[in-house]
Amino acid sequence: MYQYDLIIIGSGPGGFSAAMRALDHGLNVCLIEGRHLGGAGIMNGALTSKTLYELSQDYAVAARVDRGYRASGLGVDFNEVRKTVLKAAKEKQYQMLSQIETYSPKNETKGSIVLEYGWAHFMDAHTVEVTSIDNTKQLTADYFIIATGSRPREIPSLHIDGERIITSDHILGLDKFPERMLIIGSGIIGCEFATIFSNFKQTEVHLLDRANRVIPVEDNDVSDFVSKNLEENGVIIHYTASLRTIRKHTDHLEVVLDYDDGHSKVIEVDIALVAIGRIPNTDNLGLESIGIEKTANGTVQIKDDCMLYDEAGTCHIYAAGDITGHAQLYSVAELQGRLAVEKISNDPGYPLDYRNMSTLMFFKPEVAAVGMNEKKLQEKGIPYKVAFYSNILVNRAIAMRNTNGFVKIIVSNDDHNHILGMRAAGPQASAFIVSVAHLINQRNSLDEVLQIFYPHPSISEGIQECLRLFTSKSIYKPTAFPDLIHVREWKPE
Repeated sequence: MYQYDLIIIGSGPGGFSAAMRALDHGLNVCLIEGRHLGGAGIMNGALTSKTLYELSQDYAVAARVDRGYRASGLGVDFNEVRKTVLKAAKEKQYQMLSQIETYSPKNETKGSIVLEYGWAHFMDAHTVEVTSIDNTKQLTADYFIIATGSRPREIPSLHIDGERIITSDHILGLDKFPERMLIIGSGIIGCEFATIFSNFKQTEVHLLDRANRVIPVEDNDVSDFVSKNLEENGVIIHYTASLRTIRKHTDHLEVVLDYDDGHSKVIEVDIALVAIGRIPNTDNLGLESIGIEKTANGTVQIKDDCMLYDEAGTCHIYAAGDITGHAQLYSVAELQGRLAVEKISNDPGYPLDYRNMSTLMFFKPEVAAVGMNEKKLQEKGIPYKVAFYSNILVNRAIAMRNTNGFVKIIVSNDDHNHILGMRAAGPQASAFIVSVAHLINQRNSLDEVLQIFYPHPSISEGIQECLRLFTSKSIYKPTAFPDLIHVREWKPE
């Protein structure tokens, strides 16, 4: 029997950040991981997919012939790409391991971490059994944080074989670029992989769009922008189509698609990638034995301080990350893990505000979002004004020869003119979105924000000009550029 102050189940962004915050408070921690250190945040998830994305972007730039130069003999080898991606993942894992070893109990530091590989199962409210390939051991603790993350959602009628019908977990298991690929699901994950494989120009990419609109949670103009760029990048989008069946043949997959207008189509591909979201990893944890109930979709409910609702009211078990039912974002998991430790240590922290989370979408070009969009505001009946400013008019974008993008800002339609949300696309969108998140959280008015000096030339000047549109003070006017600049308002009837 091994005793700890805190046991954390899962070493992804929620679990690892919680363990590091626990060090700050001098706690003795056991971090349990069933598969890869870092979870999906490192392997088969955020870091590996974004490394793959960056490499594909580099290749796409190298392949361009409209900038006055041309790369000769340009080629790409999937196995070499995969090695680079895995090298990035290993680099981060060894950084994590180095810190864990630095705070090993044998070093007699204030606070310590022990890493246990295996699968945890609650025996009672203070004991977990950890089963690994080699052995089984029981661990006890005063407090627990469950941060077991999520896994790709599967289609019940479709067998994932990991070779020809795959999920994102199997991408790095491919031995070459497929000649033809069907991506089932047109949300963020599906569109990101469609971008990656179409960037490399080695694969004919088909994207199944059941909702007749990619990224359906976003406003129509953002969705239209993404789909237009995907198609220009070579992606074949099957709008209003649903998958009827996939028939396996020796050297290909035969896919039958049914469309809303009644017709069907049969296409031939080599790989089918299922990308229809992720589901929480709450199975086989023994939650029922400690009085913790799961929701219908498998998540667990948490209080504002990330404490779980349990029948016994023991107040010592917390949760963080994808299993909590909040947005499945790295940043959400990380902040929840930190907040849980602060609560355990009686170190009051700021309550988490889930309203204005920044989201990055790794398309071509990248898209960033923060705060409310028009769809949500209309659902809530909140009046607003919205301004749109194209990157075509931004000097830095012109200098970069990369003008495909925009800034779209929504403000309240009242005397306060508070910023409610922003959507941006194009170079550096992921970098400056956080500045707008600060403005939203601080509830700054337009007058306050427009006093800021923006550096020149910078992509962020598009934000400045977009904000000036609300007061009719922009340098370039909607009358002169109606296709590139516009302002409108919405009020409930």
